[in-house]
Amino acid sequence: MLRPAPILQRLVTPRPTPTQIFYDAAEAVAAIQKIYTESTDFLRRRFTHYQQGNKPEGHYRAFYPMLSITTSTFSHIDTRLSFGHVPEPGTYATTLTRPDLFEGYLLQQIGLLLENHKVPVSVGVSDVPIPLHFALGDGYTLSGADAQVLERPLRDIFDVPDLKTTNDDIANGDVEDSEDGTRPLAPFTAQRVDYSLARLSHYTATKPEYFQNHVLFTNYQFYIDEFIRFGQEQLAKGEGDYEAFVTPGNVITTDGTTNIDAPHKTPQMPAYHLTKADGSGITMVNIGVGPSNAKTATDHIAVLRPHAWLMLGHCAGLRNSQSLGDFVLAHAYVREDHVLDADLPVWIPVPPLAEIQIALEQAVEEVTGLTGYELKRVMRTGTVATIDNRNWELREQSGPVQRLSQSRAIALDMESATIAANGFRFRVPYGTLLCVSDKPLHGELKLPGMASDFYQTQVSRHLMIGIRAMEHLAEMPLERLHSRKLRSFDETAFL
Repeated sequence: MLRPAPILQRLVTPRPTPTQIFYDAAEAVAAIQKIYTESTDFLRRRFTHYQQGNKPEGHYRAFYPMLSITTSTFSHIDTRLSFGHVPEPGTYATTLTRPDLFEGYLLQQIGLLLENHKVPVSVGVSDVPIPLHFALGDGYTLSGADAQVLERPLRDIFDVPDLKTTNDDIANGDVEDSEDGTRPLAPFTAQRVDYSLARLSHYTATKPEYFQNHVLFTNYQFYIDEFIRFGQEQLAKGEGDYEAFVTPGNVITTDGTTNIDAPHKTPQMPAYHLTKADGSGITMVNIGVGPSNAKTATDHIAVLRPHAWLMLGHCAGLRNSQSLGDFVLAHAYVREDHVLDADLPVWIPVPPLAEIQIALEQAVEEVTGLTGYELKRVMRTGTVATIDNRNWELREQSGPVQRLSQSRAIALDMESATIAANGFRFRVPYGTLLCVSDKPLHGELKLPGMASDFYQTQVSRHLMIGIRAMEHLAEMPLERLHSRKLRSFDETAFL
């Protein structure tokens, strides 16, 4: 009887890299890049060698780089800042990945640590293995058929993703200090980031590096069509410092004249990116319908540390005084979506963020030409209820309607509270501007003819409001945009 081959016990690793200290952020990032490149190159070479039929020398393992800082005193920092400093003396550390993608982010965050604490940071090799799948990158592929013809299972020879250590414990506030007392420096570990980067490519059919710092979510292709049109116009005019428009399949256009076709195989959540050189452009993602999709998209985009995300969608107006096409600016949420109950209990409030609310209201004024009291003719601010049952109207009405009335809700949808709650959970500034597309409690159901007229007259204006709001937010200093409302008692230094 054939026995399975034993797991290889001998570890084969890259040559050791000593830990170094740095007083300069650029030098620290260069050292992180060097460690990461050596580790991933090592795994790629060994994988190629094995694919070519060579016998493995042992179990190949390489490690993520690690950044740490140790402080012995409380520092006098600007108390207005919500990030860039550790809360108290101690040692703080994080594993890091893709320093090429996160170079600007790392330069900023490490620079703030050095400035605020006046002590060096340390860069070295962690004890966390890099899974082969995350090290291979875009230039390597491994199909199921390829894996089956290999002599040994991959996990015998290389490390594979470990979901036991890929979680949101830090963001959720559930993490405990390590045995040596080290505390987390960043909200996500390297393997958690790598996991989401891979998922983003899968779900959106675009590379993570094309994502911009300002993200719009929608659940209708009509909005994507308008966004494509807007992007083409901006590139053709050469306005707004926009450089390129990237569509699913990583198709890049720069002149604004090329026709942009729908991808041959539409991904689950197609993403479109109107890019700027500094990443301050706009990404728009069609997340489809439902809170599960909303959670999935934001779970993964959060690791890119965007500066804001907004939901632009349709909703059921709950007040008789509303008209089809009116706007709803959410300032509170009733969360009956349930997908985040285990991560963010419903008793936790999700507050409005003044910076986002002001930017959205200002954008509505600019696009509609209405100000002050007149603005109330087309926009109402209030509570939005998010549910997980699209056909809630078919249920017995007395219970749901009573709850909606007690909550003072003015609109109902299936995604907004999920996106806002995940923004709160992941410390990403969030907001919601919806458009009333039906009024089921008052007999105005979303029917085909009504929907067509609504889409033709309102989608372009609604999208332009979202774009203008994002452009205002892009002009705002980060220390003002990233509100202290999103930070907990014992917060990570990294944004």
